[in-house]
This record gives sequence, C-alpha cells and structure tokens, in this order.
Amino acid sequence: MKTEGQVRIPSGCAIAAVISRDGNKMSGEMITNAMKPMHDRSNGLGGGFAGYGIYPEYKDFYALHLFYNERATRKSCEAFLKERFEIVKSEIIPTRKVPSITDEPIIWRYFVAPLKSVLASLQLDEKEFVVRTVMKINTEMPGAYVFSSGKNMGTFKAVGFPEDVGVFYKLDEYEGYSWTSHGRYPTNTPGWWGGAHPFTLLDNSIVHNGEISSYDANRRFIEMFGYKCTLQTDTEVITYIMDYLTRIQGLTLNEIASVIAAPFWSTIEATADDEERKKLTYLRTAFSSLLVTGPFSIVLGFNGGLMALNDRLKLRSMVVGEKKDLVFIASEEAAIRIMEPNAENIYAPAGGEPVIVRVKEGAF
Repeated sequence: MKTEGQVRIPSGCAIAAVISRDGNKMSGEMITNAMKPMHDRSNGLGGGFAGYGIYPEYKDFYALHLFYNERATRKSCEAFLKERFEIVKSEIIPTRKVPSITDEPIIWRYFVAPLKSVLASLQLDEKEFVVRTVMKINTEMPGAYVFSSGKNMGTFKAVGFPEDVGVFYKLDEYEGYSWTSHGRYPTNTPGWWGGAHPFTLLDNSIVHNGEISSYDANRRFIEMFGYKCTLQTDTEVITYIMDYLTRIQGLTLNEIASVIAAPFWSTIEATADDEERKKLTYLRTAFSSLLVTGPFSIVLGFNGGLMALNDRLKLRSMVVGEKKDLVFIASEEAAIRIMEPNAENIYAPAGGEPVIVRVKEGAF
C-alpha cells in the first residue's frame, strides 16, 4: 500500500480551451489532443467539448442536440418540437465506433427556428422560448435530454475519457474559432451521458473543475426564475446563473465575476475608488445568493468569446497562454504545450480575476 506522499492525487477534472481572436477556424482535433496529458485528472466517467462557429451553414438556426433512450421517445419529442419550431434539418449526429465508448443513447440534432405564431401567442422573445422548451423537455419527457441549444455552436459529450469522446464524435471533421473541453472526475454524482460537461443553455457553455459548497443556496435562488436543476450536479446551476445574469439581468462579464467570485467585504471596503466600491457593494448585496463558494475553475464559452475564472482563494489550478492570435486556457501547462509548443506569456490568473477574450468584431 502506498502511503501519503507516494501517490499523486490530481485535484479532480481537467479543463482546456482555445480561441482565435481573429476568428480563424481550428479543427476539433487540436482540443482533443490537449486533453491527453491530463488523462489522470479524469476517471472515464465523462468527457466533452463545445465548439463555436462549427455550423456556418445553419448559423441563423438553433442547433438542438438531444440524447434519446429509445426510438419511441424520439418520435414523441419530435412531434412536440414540430408544434413549436420550424425544423430545417433533422439528423443523427455522426459518430465512429470507439471500444471504450459503450451503451450510447440515440444522439440526434435539429436545426430549428421558433414559429412566429407561437412566439406571438405566448408573448415571448425567442431566447426565452427556447429556454422554456429545453426545461420542459428535460423535466417532463423521460428518456429525452437536450444537451445543447445554441446558434452556430454545439456540445458533444459522453461517458468516457475526453480524448476518446473527441474521436467518437469525429471532432477532427469540425472546424470552429473557439473550443472548450472537459475531463470529468465526478465526486457526488454517477457518471452518465447527460451529466458530462460542458453544460450549456443557448449559446453559453460551462466547463468546471471544482466542488461548489453553495450549490443548494444557488439552486434554490435560480429555480425561482423558472430554471430546473434536474441533474444533481453543481455545474448545471453555474450554467443557469450565467444565463440569468447575462440574458435576464444584463450584467457585463466583469460584473458577473464580481457576483459569483465576489471580493471579500474587507477587500471591497479597502477599494479606493468610490464608484467601484459602491458597485461591488451593490453586486454582492443584490445577488448574495449567487455567490459561488468552494474551490472552482471554470471556462464560460459564448458566441464571440471565452471567460475563465477561479474561485477567490484560487483553490483549483488554471493557466493561460497565448501565441499570435490564439489564447489558450487549461488546468495544466502541459495541455497548452500540446496545442502550441511555443506558447508565450504563460501565467496563472489570480483568484477571482476574470480572463476575458473576445473575437474581433465581424470575424465570425
């Protein structure tokens, strides 16, 4: 038996991301390979990827990715979707056989546009309508699960190691200007296909390494606004918090960082700028139930950019690097070196300090 100090126990889960500021397309093979040196951070119970700019021919339509348990469930769910959307394309998501990926569900995607007549009758904007549709399917249709619902982006996830999941979904055949990825080491929940990261809602995707001790407080608050946390995993609630703060409250990414990784009161009180101190006080007071506590490092993907963020105490690792127009984020520098051996300006962001990268306007 190995004693303490003789075995390396990684701080669970691996995250990685890459984005081109110029909007240049990259094969999904790059991000798949980046996960290989972080293999020991996962245990084979979940891996996944999100790619942005991968559906240019359907960029004006919502890409719904679904898991189905059986064909009958797919038929009933499709009937429901046809009542609410114009479906311009419906197809099985292409995969290839990988020995380590087994028991796969039916994996389907639809490119859809909300029916204007339905939007008018419900008096909803299309984003709220899509969110409500996703929540309804995921809570009321057993055997059906929407795991991606944005425009010109898509999530691909499964039970397995991430480097195998990337091969399974043929990510080498996709090209996007931004990619995020995750290798899962679940601690409180069983590994299943829907529980793998990234978690997404509309265009937002979250990959997360950590343990959220504030989960129940966060969940109770966010469910007051129509979100349904059905997966018993803390990453799901972070995804909904991001949607609520960006789409509903209209906060900037820097303001969101000051909510979920809020500065300590002592730090706020010591802030010299009066306006900044008032703003930080307001954000911490108004959204106190959305303070995320516990160790975490997350990457938020959205159309046109990425945001990386650590908890206030930086209890989880995260490093950033760059080369020309590319910016890399990962749990370990080794993953960045796989994507770009000559990456420069490698550094570890401070706790609570957001790293925000945007694609230049008009580039995608």
